[in-house]
Amino acid sequence: MKKSNIYSTGDQRKINPDWFTGRVNMKDVSSTIKSKEQGIYHVYFHNGAKTKLHTHNGNQILIVTRGMGSLEIFKKFGTSKINFKIKRTEKISLKEGDTVYIPAKTLHAHGSVNKKNTFSHIAINILQKKKSEYKTTWYESDFKSSVTKLV
Repeated sequence: MKKSNIYSTGDQRKINPDWFTGRVNMKDVSSTIKSKEQGIYHVYFHNGAKTKLHTHNGNQILIVTRGMGSLEIFKKFGTSKINFKIKRTEKISLKEGDTVYIPAKTLHAHGSVNKKNTFSHIAINILQKKKSEYKTTWYESDFKSSVTKLV
């Protein structure tokens, strides 16, 4: 048994700034508690930051712990894996206490909607099979009509 506190300052995960539109901090809870079945992260989006458009090869659960945010779902048009058209099909407002399930392979983005406050959530990335690797594919986009490249 291992214990962690999501509000402690330790266990920060180094993140790729190309995956976000602004300043983001991430605490790796799963490493601290030695979880092998899922990746668990407490993610802080500062001053309107959000993720870039992305998909996961496994399911994901978000649990909002602070502030106001949103989850945007997009539909892909075209067969190219790198350069394709998109359309936002849903925008879900998120507030403290909200929980949302994102199925595998869903094209989406999430983060803060307020440029003056922090939005945070716990992300639980569920591995599809034992000993499999959870993968995220990141895209550069305008969040309106097109994806221009893999990040």
